[in-house]
Amino acid sequence: MTKDKHFNRAGYLEENYHYFHLRDTAGQERDFHFHEFDKVVLLLSGHVDYTVEDITYALKPWDVLLVKHHTIHKALIDKTEPYDRVIIYLDGKYFDRIMPNAGLMDCFEKADKDGRQRITPDDGQQERLAEALEDYEAAMRDEELGAEAIRDTQMVKLLVLINRIYASCTAPDRAEATRDPKIGAVLSYINENLGRELSVDELAEQAYLSRYHFMRLFKAQTGSTVHAYVRQKRLLYAARLIREGESAARAAAESGFSDYSAFHRAFRESFGISPGQLKN
Repeated sequence: MTKDKHFNRAGYLEENYHYFHLRDTAGQERDFHFHEFDKVVLLLSGHVDYTVEDITYALKPWDVLLVKHHTIHKALIDKTEPYDRVIIYLDGKYFDRIMPNAGLMDCFEKADKDGRQRITPDDGQQERLAEALEDYEAAMRDEELGAEAIRDTQMVKLLVLINRIYASCTAPDRAEATRDPKIGAVLSYINENLGRELSVDELAEQAYLSRYHFMRLFKAQTGSTVHAYVRQKRLLYAARLIREGESAARAAAESGFSDYSAFHRAFRESFGISPGQLKN
């Protein structure tokens, strides 16, 4: 019997943010995974298809991808071309704390809500992005007094620019994005009903498909079985509730786990720590 695939937490962020500018011909591919932090991907050259939840984006140079924390995603890289990209890991709570009214992380919330994670800047916006990246990388090389403050300022300016570009891109992002509306509706239904029983038959009915065709289409769109996807979403929701102050037992129940011991094992397997350790 084939075991359900599990999604993995990838990468750790011990700083308030981390900026990578990477150039190579291979890139680093992972299977579907998620992060505890928000992530910006800006393609400068090369070709990569990014799947975010159930949408696959064929990125072009200067496309910006916004991946909210806990969002399941995967990159498929064309290794025949040089792959030049900027990747930024962001602790959203830090930016909300230092500038609570600036809305620096709003673009991630909107991208997640709208199902529109990619933005394509126009020529003028590309120039401003290039200038912002150059300014930040110059600040990275600065070792004089106050250099850290300058880097923080440049990062804030970059986030403001990304938010403004996102706000200016009002049209739905449909070009070169593949999404089956039936599966999209089911994913929304799952997210809204994590505390309920979510059987394959019920979800297939939501999609107006037979059980067999629904399971095949779901796997093709998400890269996961229905069971593994629902379980991981339940665990992510439980982790959020625990961080917000709920007890582990109540978080498990509200996330749809009727057996706490099974929840505890699944939580440790997925996150590498126990629910109690996360709470503490």
